Amino acid sequence: MNNVLAQLPEDTSMEHFSDIIKSENVRIERIVSYGQSSPEHGWYNQEEHEWVMVLSGYGIIEFESGEVMRLESGDFLNIQAGRKHRVVTTSADEATIWLAVFYRQKDY
Repeated sequence: MNNVLAQLPEDTSMEHFSDIIKSENVRIERIVSYGQSSPEHGWYNQEEHEWVMVLSGYGIIEFESGEVMRLESGDFLNIQAGRKHRVVTTSADEATIWLAVFYRQKDY
């Protein structure tokens, strides 16, 4: 049996991204952060919607509009495709484990 909270990477100098499930319309990813933030080059501006939940630690997300949200263990949010955002910081004294679901919404 697999466990999203187990077998954490030992290298804390970088974020670690692992696909759990990947298909044409959805991708589920575990992200493990150790105090990292978004790259300096700018904002994430994704073509997919992103539902993200913090399982442990915390993360602070800022939107281009200036809105800032702190997510702690159990907190989640849905980020619509095209909404520019970035991670300001994550917990430096423990692993921040994110569960991210990227999906494309079909028009019926």
